[in-house]
Amino acid sequence: MSYCQVAPGHPWHGPYHDHEYGFPIAEDARLFERLVLEINQAGLSWLTILKKRAAFAVAFRDFDVATVAAFDEADVARLLTDAGIIRNRLKVAAVIENARRIEAIRREQGSFKAWLDAAHPLTLDEWTRLFRRTFRFTGGEIVREFLVSTGYLPGAHDADCPVYTRALAAAPPWHASKE
Repeated sequence: MSYCQVAPGHPWHGPYHDHEYGFPIAEDARLFERLVLEINQAGLSWLTILKKRAAFAVAFRDFDVATVAAFDEADVARLLTDAGIIRNRLKVAAVIENARRIEAIRREQGSFKAWLDAAHPLTLDEWTRLFRRTFRFTGGEIVREFLVSTGYLPGAHDADCPVYTRALAAAPPWHASKE
């Protein structure tokens, strides 16, 4: 069953499906948020992550890339005791290191979004290789979901889903590159 068949009307999945999933994101903090959430979802349900989303925002300072990039061992210790988020040392370390890498990207490209746009369009395999070279804890499924959820790859919505037309109207990169 597709997400479009199970999400509508659900208190957590519904709003995410209807207003965020597959829509393009312009702000680096929101792109970083999505990467953080996808990394933390590995091995868990998306529902768990959606329920913890607000706690992630607090723990990771509303996903401000520069702030997270400056986190130190005291922050790591704080995060590993925060029951509101996923307390996995590898995931916490990956989030912090990826913020540092996004900071380097921003120095070179101007923004995380500019880096994504410069790489687009790529196949999923090419994206996965690029992400594995650039970031930590970014396997194929994490990369696929990050790119589908942010509009860089198609597949977020079924063609008969009422949200599909709205998502296309927002000009996701995967669709804009076809025109």
